[in-house]
Amino acid sequence: QVQLVESGGGLVQAGGSLRLSCAVSGSIFSINAMGWYRQAPGKQREPVAVITSTGSTNYADSVKGRFTISRDNAKNTVYLQMDSLKPEDTAVYYCNAAPPKDFLWGQGTQVTVSS
Repeated sequence: QVQLVESGGGLVQAGGSLRLSCAVSGSIFSINAMGWYRQAPGKQREPVAVITSTGSTNYADSVKGRFTISRDNAKNTVYLQMDSLKPEDTAVYYCNAAPPKDFLWGQGTQVTVSS
């Protein structure tokens, strides 16, 4: 059974940094593109960053230059380094395949950025 577990969220002041981790169990990790997504209160879930199995990356315009997605295939883990955080980055952050699969959504991890 494939499972994703996100961690690393928290409360941080504007301008601060956080590093999110997504531990992936199961056999999909090495062959699928993976992504980070977020859902802010009252808004739809949106993609934030994607990384392919070969390491190519793509970012939402709102986070370009501030967030960095990476993956460690040996550890079956995807990371999201978030720097220069802004209050508008406040959301629940999820990882999933890219494109996402309904059965892989986990609990997410809350990121709150105070002004």
